[in-house]
Amino acid sequence: MKAYVAGVGMTRFEKPETREWQYWDMVREAGNTALADAGISYTDVEQVPVGYCFQPSTAGQRAAYELGLTGIPVYNVNNNCATGSTALMLARQLVEGGAADCVLALGFEKMKRGSLGGGADGGDFATSPVARHYGVMAARHGFEATPPTAQIFGDAAREHMERHGTTEAQLAAVAAKNHRHSAHNPYAQFRDVYDVDDILAARTVHRPLTKLQCSPTSDGAAAAVVVSERFAAERGLGAAPGSGPLVEIAAQAMTTDTEESFASGSCIDVVGQPMSRAAARQVYERSGLGIEDVDVVELHDCFSVNELLTYEALGMCAPGESGKLVESGATTYGGRWVVNPSGGLISKGHPLGATGIAQVAELVWQLRGTAGERQVPGAEVGLAHNIGLGGAAVVTLLRAAVRR
Repeated sequence: MKAYVAGVGMTRFEKPETREWQYWDMVREAGNTALADAGISYTDVEQVPVGYCFQPSTAGQRAAYELGLTGIPVYNVNNNCATGSTALMLARQLVEGGAADCVLALGFEKMKRGSLGGGADGGDFATSPVARHYGVMAARHGFEATPPTAQIFGDAAREHMERHGTTEAQLAAVAAKNHRHSAHNPYAQFRDVYDVDDILAARTVHRPLTKLQCSPTSDGAAAAVVVSERFAAERGLGAAPGSGPLVEIAAQAMTTDTEESFASGSCIDVVGQPMSRAAARQVYERSGLGIEDVDVVELHDCFSVNELLTYEALGMCAPGESGKLVESGATTYGGRWVVNPSGGLISKGHPLGATGIAQVAELVWQLRGTAGERQVPGAEVGLAHNIGLGGAAVVTLLRAAVRR
């Protein structure tokens, strides 16, 4: 059974502690927007997976109760930075498997200011879920007094530079592109435009990564209504007044770490490139589509280097060629693909539980042709990539149900 995204919604992503709201306020805003976009009410929803990382158990229920008290199952999902896309994947599986005809995927986060820790209190990585990952980093690069997540990705950048000749300017070009894209996104946390020189001149977080190449902590929520073909036909969704056009989930895959992530001792592998490559391969096989069919991409640029690593994992270029790819203009307007038209995590923001669903919301708007000033001309196929260190990689391929 096919699954479709019938409605999406999100809040503006905000700098933590700058707006007076709670996580349930965020979900009420995003969830009601998604329901209205689909042209349905909460009483039509049969199940609700809710993604978040930094709230107590059953916070998903507390948030979903803002939309209605109907007694339906609510699942609490936590998969690090891939939490939102994991909630969406559960929604799709429930629909495709015939367990439900209408599922609402929610994701939210209310965060603290400052850099994320490494997954353990007090820097004691011995008990951390990512102890093995940071152990690989420390064995090869040592451990510095810089934020752990920036450090492990920064060390991956150093390896890429040493192995392939990637330059600091190419890394900065990723951030410059995404900041430029976010200027047209009213949902983005940051809308300032910076050029490559500005990016390079910013404060260094962990060499070679500067502050403007690192995604910020953020508050916000996103929501997506996933429905079956039968439900859509019965309700006239996608065609009836008041509902947005349907977007098909053509294929989706999640992968976790294998021996390949750790065997090489490389931070490039340990931060998830093998997982991303495997998930992309599965999606291409299941859909019959390839990266050459994709028009627009929302990918997990938690740090600028991860966008380059993901180009290679998705098959957009050969290994080691990603720096040249972004430098050539192939991943912005007028190029072969438009990558992160929303501004990506670097500029739009990164509330962990909301990120994966917000990526899909952007792609739905793009495939409907309703993305305003950031619209990718003629976009019909979109790809979302969401990754969580620890590890989980989710790749989602979306296709416009009605070709424009």
